[in-house]
Amino acid sequence: MAAEPVPAAPDTYEGGLRRVARVVLLDPRDRILLLHGHEPDDPGTDWWFTPGGGVEGDETREQAALRELAEETGITDADLGPVLWRRRCSFPFAGRQWDQDEWYYLARTTQTATAATALTELERRSVAGARWWTCEELLHARETVYPTKLAGLLRTLLDEGPPAAPVTLDTEIVR
Repeated sequence: MAAEPVPAAPDTYEGGLRRVARVVLLDPRDRILLLHGHEPDDPGTDWWFTPGGGVEGDETREQAALRELAEETGITDADLGPVLWRRRCSFPFAGRQWDQDEWYYLARTTQTATAATALTELERRSVAGARWWTCEELLHARETVYPTKLAGLLRTLLDEGPPAAPVTLDTEIVR
């Protein structure tokens, strides 16, 4: 028998999608911070992704972005900028399908040391660490990175600056 889904707080989901705030965190050398994640019971199925997570209670996406950044990386000295990109995605993780509406915020920091300070139990089982990446490293990476076109998006961001309005990325569906 399948487990019953746990209902979310009414304002966490919008149109059936989990509201998520992600952070494109850049250091003074324009490196981006990515987290290394994997399936909780299968460390061999891994990927890299930006810090961030679901909006909780009545917090704004901006508040969620800064809270998640602090919890997942220990970085609290970051200047949050504009929303760069928006993406809808669906993917299997930890035994369920996640359907999300993600907003990616630009942020800059001089604080490059990381230490996860408040991971959830699921995050403790599925996040293996963090790493700063140069754009060149991302362009040549053989690892799986989400969103899948992050290297090109970062190159455009570094070359042209933030877009005038958030760019809607292609929907990504992983089964």
